[in-house]
Amino acid sequence: MRRWTRAWVMTLSVLSLAIWSGACALANADDEVWILIDDNDSTLDIYRGDTRIERFEPVALGRGGTARVRQQGSRMTPTGEFHINRINRDSKFDIFLGIDYPKLETAREAMQAGLMSPTEYADFQDAYYRDGAPPQDTVLGGYIGIHGLGNSDPDIHRRFNWTEGCVAVTNDQIEQLTRLVSIGTRVVIRGDDDVPIDSLRDKPQASTQISTD
Repeated sequence: MRRWTRAWVMTLSVLSLAIWSGACALANADDEVWILIDDNDSTLDIYRGDTRIERFEPVALGRGGTARVRQQGSRMTPTGEFHINRINRDSKFDIFLGIDYPKLETAREAMQAGLMSPTEYADFQDAYYRDGAPPQDTVLGGYIGIHGLGNSDPDIHRRFNWTEGCVAVTNDQIEQLTRLVSIGTRVVIRGDDDVPIDSLRDKPQASTQISTD
C-alpha cells in the first residue's frame, strides 16, 4: 500500500511539473518580443506575443528586392524566419543587429536548385556546425541585418529601398529597437514578390561581399 501511495505521489508530481512547464512555455510565448518586417508595407513591427508594441515606417530594404534565397552581390533582402545573432554598436550605420542568414535549409535549397555545389554545401554545413553560425562568404552572401542610417541621407531612406540587402531604419529607431531586443530575438521578414529560385541561377555575382556590420 505504501509503495502504491509513493508511486501515486510521484505520478502526481510529474504531472504537476509537466503542467507547470507547459504553462511557463505558454507564458513565455505570450511574452516573446519578436520583429515582423513587411516589404510590401515598408514597415517594421515589434510584437510582444500577439500584441504590436511599436511600428517603424517607412523602412528600407535591399535595392534588388526580396527573395527566399539570395545570391552574393544580388542586393536582395532574404525572406523567412531568422534570429538576431550579433549586435555591433560601433557600426558605420550606428548600430547593426545581425541575423543568422543564410540558414542551413537555405543552403540545402540552393544546392537542390543548382546554385551551390554538393561540395560547397558540405563545406557550408561543416562551418555551420563548427562555428555555431552560418558562414558569410559563400555564394549565398551574408552580413545581413537591421541597421540605422549612420550618415546616410534620410530623404533617400524615406523614398527608396537603398541597402545592399539589409533592413534600414533611422538612427533613433535602431537605438530604440536595440533596447527592446537581444541575442536570439526572432525576426520574420515577409515579402510576396520573392524571385523564384531558378531565376537566380544565371544572374551575375559581384566579386566581393561588403560587410555592413
